[in-house]
Amino acid sequence: MKKWTRWQDWVTVVAGLYAALSVIWSVPAGSSAALMVVFGALLIVSGVINLAMPGTPAMEWVQAAFGALLFLSPWLGSYSMQAGVAWTSWITGLVALVVTAMAIKPSTEEHRHHMVSPSQ
Repeated sequence: MKKWTRWQDWVTVVAGLYAALSVIWSVPAGSSAALMVVFGALLIVSGVINLAMPGTPAMEWVQAAFGALLFLSPWLGSYSMQAGVAWTSWITGLVALVVTAMAIKPSTEEHRHHMVSPSQ
């Protein structure tokens, strides 16, 4: 797996960027602005880490957790009734979660392929 080439991580970075920047044009409700900026930024950071260091399954799971938290944030942050920001959280969180789930198996296989075998 080459660095900076996995489309799943690029999609996650874009989803995080959209979530973080959407507070500019969306009407905030509850704690939507804070949650969307924080989880969006965490998706960007985790996506860049995964792009720079492919084959790290633990980071894939962390990225999946951030996507899930962004998806759940409308209920956690009391803004599920505010359609605009809630749908943005649901869609960007679900996109990040799905593409990251698709990347976990290849990342795990890459990690296993590059593990050093114990000395005999």
